[in-house]
Amino acid sequence: MLTNWGVTAAALVAGITFGAAQPSFPSLPPNPPTIDFPVPTQTGTGVPPTFKPIPAPGSTNPRPSGVVPTPVLPRSVNVQLKVERDGSLTVQEQVIVQARQRMKRTAPLRIGDRVFTVRDATVQGNGTTAITPDTFTIDLGEGASTVRYTVDGAIADLGDRLQFRWPVASGWDSVLVLVRASLLTPKPGRDFVCLAGPAGTEQPCQSAVTDSGGILRVRQGNLAVGGRIDLSANLDSGMVPVNARFERSENDAFALTPLGGGGLGLVALLLLGGFAALWTARGRDAKALVAEVPSVDLLATNAGQVSFASPDGVLPGQAGTVVDERVDARDLSATVVDLAVRNYLWITEAGSDWQIVRRNPADDSLTAYELAVYDALLPNGAGSVTLSSLRSTPPDLSKARSALYADAVSRNWFSRHPQGIGRLGIAGIALLVVGIAGTVLLALNDGSALLGIAVGIAGLGLLLGSRFVPARTKRGSVLVQQVRGVLAFLQKARADDVPSSDREMVFSRSLPYAVALGETEAWLTRFGALDPSADGTPGLYWYATQDPTADLQRFTAQFQTFLATLDDILGKH
Repeated sequence: MLTNWGVTAAALVAGITFGAAQPSFPSLPPNPPTIDFPVPTQTGTGVPPTFKPIPAPGSTNPRPSGVVPTPVLPRSVNVQLKVERDGSLTVQEQVIVQARQRMKRTAPLRIGDRVFTVRDATVQGNGTTAITPDTFTIDLGEGASTVRYTVDGAIADLGDRLQFRWPVASGWDSVLVLVRASLLTPKPGRDFVCLAGPAGTEQPCQSAVTDSGGILRVRQGNLAVGGRIDLSANLDSGMVPVNARFERSENDAFALTPLGGGGLGLVALLLLGGFAALWTARGRDAKALVAEVPSVDLLATNAGQVSFASPDGVLPGQAGTVVDERVDARDLSATVVDLAVRNYLWITEAGSDWQIVRRNPADDSLTAYELAVYDALLPNGAGSVTLSSLRSTPPDLSKARSALYADAVSRNWFSRHPQGIGRLGIAGIALLVVGIAGTVLLALNDGSALLGIAVGIAGLGLLLGSRFVPARTKRGSVLVQQVRGVLAFLQKARADDVPSSDREMVFSRSLPYAVALGETEAWLTRFGALDPSADGTPGLYWYATQDPTADLQRFTAQFQTFLATLDDILGKH
């Protein structure tokens, strides 16, 4: 009797001790449904394993002895996937929703051009489902619920094999503490891929293994809101019928929608209009260079007195620049000669050399580019400089060149620097950048990315077109015709046409234009018989020679040598 009591007491103490050592879990709702993941047995019949049905509420679910059940966690999902022999996919999801809360899944049925179809959806428990062509929605209340549905479109043909694909979990509005899933196919698959995380990422699942029966088992914890678990596997060709469907989505960012098509059409019209305007501008500009023009007389007679007047007040350096759209050494040399003719500089022979002397200080009558030339030749208040010293140390005339281009733009002869892209090009670059950025943003946000492409095309068109737009404006083209008229005057004028007392003035004031327009030698030849002393002063007032007996014939030879040397010096920078 004591022995029996001892055995009974020992058993009771052991039971109390064992119970105290076990961890405790939160209380579960009565008779929660569970999902078992069966391991198929290999038999000679080739019949695939089947899922055990989930017991109806209120029934018992005996477990084999020795098996410890996995705890059922709030905000957890168990998913069973089975590829049927007809190619459809049957899905069974068990979802545990925390007390006094709801969970909602909005699963996209269009992934790129891939289209899935969900049918026969049912809910056992506390919730509803809704199906549209684009989404599958599951809305569940607290407790355990089981959702069953069938998916069409999960099997694609890759030529030598089939591919299964389906997002096991996606679009949940809550963090999923634990997701478990299994994939069963008629015959074991291969090359399983399981990705978890935000759509588009390639982070592998925490656990994805196949058991001895070829069933893929997936386990993923803490799946973020909106995250997805994307599952794919390769199957033997012909195992099941192919049912994948591909459609170009109307929501495709690059789909031709009325909005995107309208934007492209508008840009096409603008480009055509721009091309027409460009054609007109280039035609006008080309005509200014070849059209017949009358001679423009540089002489104005008032009460018997002859004065010099250039068209639109154009200076020699400006005239040469507007005609060929570049500042070259000849334009700068013409400016130096013009400064001498206008008594700012004095050119004198010094043996086999020449000296450029400061005659009068620069004043407000000089343009910015003339002042830059003046200061480059005689920097820091220098009184004179020889050509030989300039040849050894050529002056930097980049400032003068820039100022001459800017001067032509400010006078509306040029719309931009001839070698620049101008405002049109800058606008084109801005539109191109906006178009590229807009295309990316619209594509990422399912907008009409064609609008961004349209803006980018417009920007590219402006940028390319700006390189072909003539730098000369309409006013500049008119000036070119007038300058060509000046050239015609230089080519036909004769010393006998000018009163003897005015010949030196006409010769000297016209000479810088002849230099700028490449008519120097002919102009010197036609006025070679000029008597510089006819105005009462011997020699040219702006050019001095050491030979008192020198005539204009000698000046012609000396001046051309001086000019060639000056061109060479000014063309080095």
